[in-house]
Amino acid sequence: MMRMTSAFIATLLGLGLHAAPAQAQLSRTAVSALRGNDANACDFAAPCRTFQRAHDQTNDQGEITVLDPGGYGSLVITKSISLVNDGVGEASILVSGGATGITINGNAGAYVNLRGITIQGIGFGGSTGLVFNSGFALTITNCVVRNHTGNGIVFQPMGTGVRRLAVSSTLVADNGQNGIWVHPIGGDPNDMSAHFSHVLALNNSLDGILVDGAAGSDGSTVGNIISTVADSVAAANGRGGFAATNIGLVTVNMMVSRSVAASNGTGVRSIGTLGVGPAVRVGQSSLTGNASTWVISGSAFLMSYGDNNVDVNGDGSPGAPNGIIGKK
Repeated sequence: MMRMTSAFIATLLGLGLHAAPAQAQLSRTAVSALRGNDANACDFAAPCRTFQRAHDQTNDQGEITVLDPGGYGSLVITKSISLVNDGVGEASILVSGGATGITINGNAGAYVNLRGITIQGIGFGGSTGLVFNSGFALTITNCVVRNHTGNGIVFQPMGTGVRRLAVSSTLVADNGQNGIWVHPIGGDPNDMSAHFSHVLALNNSLDGILVDGAAGSDGSTVGNIISTVADSVAAANGRGGFAATNIGLVTVNMMVSRSVAASNGTGVRSIGTLGVGPAVRVGQSSLTGNASTWVISGSAFLMSYGDNNVDVNGDGSPGAPNGIIGKK
């Protein structure tokens, strides 16, 4: 009996020697193109190779740090997390084949922070830069999102609840649809906000920045979206520079200040189809070189604070420069 017991214990010990210990998640992880390996623990001494592996090894509310330039692969985010490149060189995600560079599927309280990341479409099979499906807040700083056949950045929170988007010091350019498209999907977007500062929206096929209240085409969805655009440039976009639209009962308010809309199909668009139309207000800004200065339709509202520079547009800059733009 003693022999059997000893053999059994020896067997257990032997099995334990061959079992790899589980890797604990960290509050701060790291990625490196030079020395990273996804079999590593993902700390600074032994960094991961891809964003996805680092994400999966990072605690909720933790941070991924980029250690050196390189391509780090697409990423699905499911928690509160920061992805930070503070100047080591380009930290990029190359996207093609109908894929999306970064997808955010967080819980209702998730905060996501992206800093210093490039999301680049490489031209075959279609691509989208970033899609936010769920979470509480997304902050994008000092990033580049360009050359996608679809939209650059899509902020489309699903369901009911407060949602926040802030984009600053970021380039969205050369995308086949909108540079940035904000539109809730389903539910009632309670107190949703989207704020843009020092954003360059250039050469996108549709709108540079579009805030769209079309959450429910039947007009049943209600809510409010507050949006501000400051110190930003929307230029050479095929449809419009800055735009606010809705086709239901979601109220959209956009304020554009100290910004430029130049060489677009339309400088500023305010389009309302059903219910309360969007309201766009423009101050201390320049509208120049656009095929049309502005478009107002349906129940939409568009006005100037009387201190804008409006000139050299293809339609002759209708209305008095620096005066009331219009209201319908």
